[in-house]
Amino acid sequence: MDGTRVTSVLVTGCSSGIGLETALAFARRGDRVHACVRNPAGAEELLRRARAEDLTLDVPRLDVTDDASVTAAVTAVQDRHGPVDVLVNNAGIDRTGPVETMPLDRARELMETNLWGPLRVSRAVLPGMRARGSGVIVNVSSLAGRTFAVPHGGFYAASKAALGALSEALYAEVRPFGIRVVCLEPGSFASRIRGRSVAGATGAEPSGDDPYRADHAWLARFLTRVAEGAADCAEAAEAVVAAADDPGTALHTVVGKDAEAALGFLAGVSYEEWLPRFLGQAESLAGPRPTP
Repeated sequence: MDGTRVTSVLVTGCSSGIGLETALAFARRGDRVHACVRNPAGAEELLRRARAEDLTLDVPRLDVTDDASVTAAVTAVQDRHGPVDVLVNNAGIDRTGPVETMPLDRARELMETNLWGPLRVSRAVLPGMRARGSGVIVNVSSLAGRTFAVPHGGFYAASKAALGALSEALYAEVRPFGIRVVCLEPGSFASRIRGRSVAGATGAEPSGDDPYRADHAWLARFLTRVAEGAADCAEAAEAVVAAADDPGTALHTVVGKDAEAALGFLAGVSYEEWLPRFLGQAESLAGPRPTP
């Protein structure tokens, strides 16, 4: 981190996936890791893995959607260990649904977690970083925030695109204080987030009388097939650590070969040109798209 050793790392959303692997990756280096989870009961896998490798880390409770929870967790960390050196805003959720009929409370949940969550935690750590004159904020966004939105994925893509824009403004604002901002945009990784969004695990797929129900189920089949070939989250964790260490990391950094290929494919392509290609790919994996 700007030539200095990372000593205090706060990572949100560590119960699984990229967050869990990131917390372990920093802990392996001997960094002081605060692996935050919304529900302590969900940290069993993280703690098991840490014990197996004889790693030391703290597991504070932090709900990024709750002002009081964020303030309490960050204050406790800083009171014990001083300002945070690296913040990894990883906590996020994915919810699919039609723009017309997806319940607004679920759409707000996406924004509350994926956009306002990173904002809350960043605001909590920035005063300490500014006072010290250094720090790194890594926002874990998604390729969905850089590419065209897929059917039923509009709200998720909007939340990640907004996080990218917020990262750009924050980058320019805090750079004079010696603070770096990176917005990582992973492609497809083997995280639980996608499975929860499309497999009905939340019980919120479109109802029987929803005109988009069949289309949503078709997209779910496609995304499930894509997820079968997803990369290991440890690869994304390595990218997070590298971004924290390397001052030359670009503000927008895609992670994963599929993400790099997708951006190259989209260069100079309009949405109207892209959509038939996407639908053809989806049909090759999920069968013909249902006709309304």
